[in-house]
Amino acid sequence: MYKIMIADDEGIVIDALKFIIEKNFGDSCSIESAKTGRSVIELAESFRPDIALMDIHMPGINGIEAMKEIKKNNRNIIFIVVSAYDKFDYAKEAIGLGVMEYVNKPINKNTIVALLKKAMEKIDLDRMKRSNDLLIKEKMETVIPIIESGLIYSVLFQENYMEEAENFKNLLGIKEDNGYVMVIECGDMEKDGHLTNAIGASVRMQSNYVKLRENVKEFFPGIVGSMMANTVIVFVPCAKESVEDEYEERVKIIENARKMVHKLRKDIDVAFRVGIGTIKRLDEADLSYTEAVNVLRHTVGSVAHARDLSAKNMYEDDYPVELEKRILNLVQGGDAGGAVSEANRFFDWMLSRHGDAVMDIKLKVLELILQAETISIKSGGSTYRFEDRHDYLTILYHMNQYEELRSWFLTKIREAARNISGSKEKTSISLVEQAKSYIDSHYCDDISLDEVSREINISPYYFSRLFKEETGGNFIDYVTAIRMERAKELLSTTNKSMKEICSEVGYSDPNYFSRSFKKKVGVTPTEYKEENC
Repeated sequence: MYKIMIADDEGIVIDALKFIIEKNFGDSCSIESAKTGRSVIELAESFRPDIALMDIHMPGINGIEAMKEIKKNNRNIIFIVVSAYDKFDYAKEAIGLGVMEYVNKPINKNTIVALLKKAMEKIDLDRMKRSNDLLIKEKMETVIPIIESGLIYSVLFQENYMEEAENFKNLLGIKEDNGYVMVIECGDMEKDGHLTNAIGASVRMQSNYVKLRENVKEFFPGIVGSMMANTVIVFVPCAKESVEDEYEERVKIIENARKMVHKLRKDIDVAFRVGIGTIKRLDEADLSYTEAVNVLRHTVGSVAHARDLSAKNMYEDDYPVELEKRILNLVQGGDAGGAVSEANRFFDWMLSRHGDAVMDIKLKVLELILQAETISIKSGGSTYRFEDRHDYLTILYHMNQYEELRSWFLTKIREAARNISGSKEKTSISLVEQAKSYIDSHYCDDISLDEVSREINISPYYFSRLFKEETGGNFIDYVTAIRMERAKELLSTTNKSMKEICSEVGYSDPNYFSRSFKKKVGVTPTEYKEENC
């Protein structure tokens, strides 16, 4: 069955074309007609014709404009223009719209029949091709997920897998030897860095797995594994182990992942989180997988990348992580008294919880001393000498009394801290402090969050969240506050023109500067100058 639409403002023409079609093609055609441009567009939307016989001049919207509108919703429609106007401009524009033929009135029966046969042959070929494509796709949709899941399992969870992995690569047409792993987990809602009702969400996701695969592949050329509980593992092949501009690539990956999560949540009524590992060789993809899992466990938010986070260690429940951190932070700050006090508390904790584990306590003492001395060396407080610690193990081995061990421990912590207090520079500056320093030096430029993120080498999304957590305000507010303080200073202490001050504090438009100043300070720059000069 072919659907044919006739668009002409003359009833006699419509009747003639219907007669020709019915006589030559019989019941193989379904025919509808319209006489105005608007009604033609509306008919095309409801009837969805395969072929349209179109006049150019009709009441209201002309044929050319009508064809443009119809083409938006029906890309495969075949247009045959039948017009009394033999004008080159019309014919040229019609051909530009993909019109198969431009025929002049009066209508020649044989010509119309020949054109319709030609159009029908094209429709038959397109339908056959579409049918074959769907058949192939149907077969591939059954087989490919199995092969992809096999590759994921082979690469991540099996030993001696490389020969098998190469076979999978050949089947899937993968040329790259590197890539990164994404772990996608689903649930009802995020709470304390994880998604709730994992089991219920995984059950719902089973029926939406195909949709999830399609969404992932829309944003990443990835190998998608099967559902495992509420988790799907994706391996994304890459050409290089380390790209030239790792930062740019990372931001692009995160942005795509955010878009993917947004679309998944829209298409499937489930919440999603994505952890992304770093690029590894294929034989080290399990390391990227571990990174992706860890980043999900140690962050909040919908998307997180392993490179955006410092390495985090897992401790037993009652281990005094914060106390240990305080010791090293006090050493870092050169506070010998504070470091020794906290180290003494830590030693008391070891005795109270693990008093019979002599060797473990000795090893922990050695570990903390070595960390403190490393901090001292990196901060410029002391010089590393290869043989300086040659007697440490001997000293530890011969210590039989805990109080003797405590004294040695506290002495070494005190020495490391005192060495640092004598140095002029601290080497450890927080990311937010680095960002603030950069902003303070560049506020007069056209500074952006992306620029500052690049400077401290973390993605804009992670930096934005980190900056707000540390300062209580967002990036724009911080930059604006600095600019306004500088503007107030210039207004009250110099005779510079408003245009000069505007430029000096990072604004190119004096009007925008004036509006921003009033919004922040409560008065215009001119009023402020009058009040403070």
